[in-house]
Amino acid sequence: MDIFDKIDETKGGVLGKYQNMAHGYFAFPKLEGEIGPHMRFRGKDVLNWSIENYLGLANMPEIRTADADATTKWGLAYPMGARMISGQTSMHEKLEDEIATFVGKEDAVVVNSSYQAMVSIIDTMCSRFDVIVYDSECHASIMDGVFLHKAKGGKSFAYPHNDIENCRKKLQMAQSYIEKESRTGGILVVTEGLFDVKGDLCELDKLVALKEEVDFRILVDDAHGFGTIGANGKGTAEYYGVQDKIDMIFGVFAKSLAGIGGFIATTEKACDYLRYNMRSQLFSKALPAAITEGLLRRIEILKEQPQLRDQLHNVSAMLRKGLIGAGIEVTNSEGSPIVPVLLRCTCQDEEASLNEALNMVLDIRENYGLFTSLAKHPVVPQGTILLRFVATAEHSDEDVEYTIRSLNEVKNKLDAGEYAKQVPNVVINI
Repeated sequence: MDIFDKIDETKGGVLGKYQNMAHGYFAFPKLEGEIGPHMRFRGKDVLNWSIENYLGLANMPEIRTADADATTKWGLAYPMGARMISGQTSMHEKLEDEIATFVGKEDAVVVNSSYQAMVSIIDTMCSRFDVIVYDSECHASIMDGVFLHKAKGGKSFAYPHNDIENCRKKLQMAQSYIEKESRTGGILVVTEGLFDVKGDLCELDKLVALKEEVDFRILVDDAHGFGTIGANGKGTAEYYGVQDKIDMIFGVFAKSLAGIGGFIATTEKACDYLRYNMRSQLFSKALPAAITEGLLRRIEILKEQPQLRDQLHNVSAMLRKGLIGAGIEVTNSEGSPIVPVLLRCTCQDEEASLNEALNMVLDIRENYGLFTSLAKHPVVPQGTILLRFVATAEHSDEDVEYTIRSLNEVKNKLDAGEYAKQVPNVVINI
């Protein structure tokens, strides 16, 4: 059988089967113009709630100037090669020092691809004798790291999302497995700090308290928490007062810092081990010096301008409070810049409810000029729709007020069954 034949047989895969009606609209949409709350989508102005430019750094004049100056100085080619071979620079080292100091760890390793790095960190730190315990709703990069661990014969246990008591049980199972089977292994707990879809936080204080019962190390993927929460923007661990108890903190530059790449911060010994063993970094070109220098300026802004973080939380709090006041259900995301809205379909059939959800998003984008992302089952329970609103420091009070009024009208239409009556499976693609 030709391996291309399966493309037709699987109808494009889990998401690809919808590409004929979704591409360019629900999937792979093109937002154009200056990055910010107001952009253009398919030739129309939209109020944008779907870009993770949390602190508004993307178009900040001093950031744009720093990026332009660094690009003029270094170009985008330098350094050439992987860092271990020929791609090391003093700027990479300085960035690692700045990050380690900021998050309160001995050392940090800057990575060029956050997704690949997370897979590689898990693969590097865990042998087949070790056991991974992880939250069931962890990011795909963590799941792929777990899959790779399983492929080499390793054991893993998933606990239901944010269920600390069940995590305790899984840790006990992991400990028992090691004592009976692997004998030489250790336990790594992996969780997100701020979960990206539902916007809720992992109660890290309760999770690290389990160390009193079972010996384990913990890796926190704080892609969305780094720079956005905590008294100083250090992330979810700082928010819960356990920064010193988290063994490995993983952060990215693409969310709060409007950059690219990421880092892992931990002990000096562990960082050196990762530097020499993470295959995704050993065999990949280093971040360009221009980007690295631009990231150093972003770290300075993060420390110098806490008002950006305050404004971000003012926007998310105002949006959350206003939606709840309008009788709209918001998931438990207090303290998070992500405000997910839960709506109920009137149709119970899966295909009919999907059509209802798509018609609703069409109305939201085309008639209300709001751009936000949609999630359906299995991300949320059958019969529900999740609209994910990402607040930024650049959104205004007027933006928030308009959004609340619009969603209230949309909810009333949904409850009245208006979206269920519309013609199904409209092809949007142009």
